[in-house]
Amino acid sequence: MSGSIKKTFGLLRRNASAKQVLDPAQILGALPLAVAVLDEQDMFLAVNYAAEEFFGASKAMLLNTNLAELLPLDHPIFLMLERARRAGVTISEHDLSLEGPRMTRRGCSVQAAPVLEQPGCVALTLQDESAARALDQQISARNAARSITGMAAILAHEVKNPLSGIRGAAQLLEMSAPAEDRELAVLIRDEADRIRAMVERMETFGEKKLERQSVNIHRVLEHVRRLAGSGFASRIKFVESYDPSLPHVLGNRDQLIQLLLNLVKNAAEAVAGAERLDGEIHITTGFQHGVRLSAATGRGTRPNLPLFVSVRDNGPGIPEDIRRHLFEPFISTKAAGSGLGLALVAKITADHGGLIDVESRPGRTEFRIHLPVYEDPDERST
Repeated sequence: MSGSIKKTFGLLRRNASAKQVLDPAQILGALPLAVAVLDEQDMFLAVNYAAEEFFGASKAMLLNTNLAELLPLDHPIFLMLERARRAGVTISEHDLSLEGPRMTRRGCSVQAAPVLEQPGCVALTLQDESAARALDQQISARNAARSITGMAAILAHEVKNPLSGIRGAAQLLEMSAPAEDRELAVLIRDEADRIRAMVERMETFGEKKLERQSVNIHRVLEHVRRLAGSGFASRIKFVESYDPSLPHVLGNRDQLIQLLLNLVKNAAEAVAGAERLDGEIHITTGFQHGVRLSAATGRGTRPNLPLFVSVRDNGPGIPEDIRRHLFEPFISTKAAGSGLGLALVAKITADHGGLIDVESRPGRTEFRIHLPVYEDPDERST
C-alpha cells in the first residue's frame, strides 16, 4: 500500500473516531437557540451558551439558581413546566414577556419538553423574537414612507393647480354675486383654502433633501415638552428620564420636533381616551450599544444608531389588528384621526436613517426612536 493511501486511511480513521466521541454538549453549545434543562424543583441542571446570553448570567451562576429567582412564580412558564411534566408532551407558547429582577425579555417563544429518560426534568427552549419583529416594523415603516412620498407628489401636482382656478373663480363670483349668493361663494373659497392646506401638509412627505447637523436632543425634548404642557397635554403628568452624557444627534431640529411632537400627542390622546386619573407619559433618552440599520447602505456599511428616545404612555394600548399597519397612511385608532401622524413619524425617521421600535400591550405603549450620533468632521479627518 502506497504512503499516500496509508495517510488517507489514517485521516479517515481519525475522522471516524472523532465522530464517534462527539460530545452532545458541543452540539448543544453550538445551537443559536437558548436551551436549559430544569429538574423537578425547577433548578437549572444544564444550559448552553445561548441560554447564558438569554438570561444574562454565567453557566456557573445559573447552575446554582432556581428559575423562581429569575421570574415571578405566577409567570405562565411555570404552568408550562407543570403541564409538560404531568402530560409528558411538549408545550409551546408564543409572544411571552419574561420580566424579573435580573432580566427583561419581550416577544419570546418558549417550548417546554419533558426529558423522558429523567423523570421530572424538562428542557426549555427559548427564542427572543423581538429582533425579527423589529425588522418587520422597519420594513413596514419604510414601505409606508415610500408610499406616502409618491402620494404627496401626485396630490401636489394634480390637485393644487385646478384648486387655484376654483378659488379664483369663487373670488370673482363673490365680488359679482348678489348678497344672498355671496355666502356660497365664500364657502367655496374657504373649502378650497382648506383643501390646499391639507395638500400642503401632505407635501411634507415629499422627497426633499434633509439638511442635518449637530442637534442637542434634550433641547428638542424640552421644546416639545413645553409645547405639549401648555396645550394638549396640560393635565397629564410627564416623567422625564434623560441621560445627560449623550452626545449630539445628527439630525434636523425642526423635523425632530415634529416627529416627537406627534409621538407625545398620540400618547396624550391615548391617555385621555382611557380616562385614567393616573395617566402618565414617560420620556426617556439613553445609549444602546449594537443597534444598527438592518439594511446595508450602498457603501456596504450599516449605520450605527446608538442613541434612542422613548415615549411611553399607560393608555389602553394599540389593537392587535392595527399594529402591523401602524405606519401606513390613513390608519388610525381614533374616530376623528387623520392617520397621517405616525406615517409622518415613519417618514422623518427614515430620512434620518433611523429605526423605530414599538411595543404595546394594555396599560403600556412605547415608541422608541434610534438615531445616529453627530460626528465632528474635523475629528473624523484626524
